[in-house]
Amino acid sequence: MSSNIEVQRICQHCGTEFTARTTVTKYCGEACAKRAYKARKRAEKVEQSNRETVQVKQQPIEELKAKEFLTVSQVSKLLSCSRQNVYKLINSGKLQATNLLEKKTIVRRSDLDSLFTEIPESGTIPQQQRQELSDWKEAGYFEISDCYTLTEVQEKYRISESTVQQLIKRNSIPKIKKGWYAYVPKRIIDELLT
Repeated sequence: MSSNIEVQRICQHCGTEFTARTTVTKYCGEACAKRAYKARKRAEKVEQSNRETVQVKQQPIEELKAKEFLTVSQVSKLLSCSRQNVYKLINSGKLQATNLLEKKTIVRRSDLDSLFTEIPESGTIPQQQRQELSDWKEAGYFEISDCYTLTEVQEKYRISESTVQQLIKRNSIPKIKKGWYAYVPKRIIDELLT
């Protein structure tokens, strides 16, 4: 059954323009169709190989999650940190561990899980941060939306970073560090600089 239609199309493989006899023709000829098929199959094989690689990489982690007792090396793999950091957690008392032999330390999986479910006590807040929080309380608990970051103060009043730091220190302006940013109250800064 032949068609009387002649449609100008672009080959999806080589990109050349050709005259097609149907509206669904994708390739200019049999050679391009075969090359596109091979490319498609090659891409499927690469994707399958990548999935298998990810699965092989994830398998040890899944096995570690199923174990009840873990070594320090296994804990470091599970937490994606160094063995030294795991030993720091053990020595600080945040992570419970047992020494079976001189060089064999074992951690229970439940102790590792409880490390992330426990709420830290107020005693674990560093002294400097506790001081900043008390300064913030004395200043009257400003909301973050009522505060500037130090960069915003520099940009708004066109002053240098050292000038901002001197201003804060000289006038005892409360400053709180939250995440990456240090915040100062807008009202106090505006009164001083306007």
